[in-house]
This record gives sequence, structure tokens and C-alpha cells, in this order.
Amino acid sequence: MENIEKTKLEQLLQIVPDYPMLSIAHFADSGMKMPGILSTFCQKKGYEYQINCTDPSFYEKAAKAYRDTKHIKVVKFALERPRYMIQGKLYDFLFVTSAIEASQREAFIERCHPVIKNAGHIIVFLPKKNYEERYEWLRLLEEHYYVATNTIDDMFEHYDVMISKKMHGWGG
Repeated sequence: MENIEKTKLEQLLQIVPDYPMLSIAHFADSGMKMPGILSTFCQKKGYEYQINCTDPSFYEKAAKAYRDTKHIKVVKFALERPRYMIQGKLYDFLFVTSAIEASQREAFIERCHPVIKNAGHIIVFLPKKNYEERYEWLRLLEEHYYVATNTIDDMFEHYDVMISKKMHGWGG
């Protein structure tokens, strides 16, 4: 995610309402640029930010970079773990930039559902114009109680962004 455009990401962050005490989680496996932008955004707004590092070497890099930052929690995170809940924490926004293998996607979506607040959002960054992967994510989100799914395909040069909402009282 090093090639993410800062101004475009800041534009995307306008979907995050200016409410107090929001919490944002981010599944990431590489690239310090996007966590840096999200960190600055969360610090300005007073939001909590958790980086779930799905790659051990990325965890080492992120843990070192943010060890003295109070509003950021860096977690070494295995996608294979049976539950994604950590200390009962629920998130308003869940960003996904980690590469999630096709065989893991359904379990990933199922495990994310309980950690997203009702009416919270999951925001998945996909390779640009990879329609097969896009439609697979869309199908899985619909099957697992996410609604109002939209794709932004003209904002970033290298990525399409899929945004979906967890509906109140629906599903798992």
C-alpha cells in the first residue's frame, strides 16, 4: 500500500463522520504510508486506531514506528484465529488492505462481522479492475449480512474500494 495517494485517501476519509470516540481498525500486511495517514487522521479527531498486522515483519515495523503513540494499538494478528474480537472492542470502520486469499475470504467476512458495530462499515481495498475478485467480495458481503455495498473504482490509481455496511440486528 505504499503507492496509495495521500490526497485521495484523505478524500475517502470524509465518509467518517465527525463523531466523538469513534474506533477504526485496519487489517494490513505491508506499507507504512496508509497507517501513517490513518494515524494522523485519528489523532486529529481523537479516534482510536488499531492496526491488525497480518504479516510478522510488518508487525515489527509498525510496532516500532508506533510504540510511543497512545491512540494507536498495533496487534500481531493471524487471520486463521477462530475469533477476531479483542477485549470486546467493536469498530465503527474496518479497513482491509491485507491480501486475503480466496480460500480465506468467507471465514474472514464471518469473523469480522461480530467486531463491527451495528451500522458500521467495512472498507476493502481491491486490485484495480480485478472484477472477478470484486464480485467474489460482493457475493460474500451480501451472503453475510452486509448491505448498501458500493464500489469506488475511479478514485485511486492502483485500487478499487468496496464499502459495505453492517445492518443493525442482521445475522451472526
